[in-house]
Amino acid sequence: MRFILFILITLGIVVFLNPLFPYWVIMLLIGVGSGLLGLSGFQGFVAGGLGMGLAWLGQAIFISTSTGSSLPNKIGELMGLGSGMTVVGVTAIIGLLLGGFSGLTGSLFRNLFRKEPDNLYRG
Repeated sequence: MRFILFILITLGIVVFLNPLFPYWVIMLLIGVGSGLLGLSGFQGFVAGGLGMGLAWLGQAIFISTSTGSSLPNKIGELMGLGSGMTVVGVTAIIGLLLGGFSGLTGSLFRNLFRKEPDNLYRG
């Protein structure tokens, strides 16, 4: 449940706050959210990555189709990628990696402050 909640929270943060703040502020917010929800490292990576990647994919497709601009196609040709949809896909992959590593960082940062029991036998 926390996993799906974090995906939705990440989507909301990216969609509503990304136009107002730079991407690194959004990455910090994703990390803080992952730490506060107490997700494991893998869950934080996947949920943060899916949330930010899907948001960037949706925004890129929306902007590309609503403006009818030929700029994505020109950028794709300039970079040797082919079509503009490849540029949109690369944008989504970059968002997935940024969000994923933000969520992972938040989860691992929380683990730094988690107290381990002292009554465990360490051989």
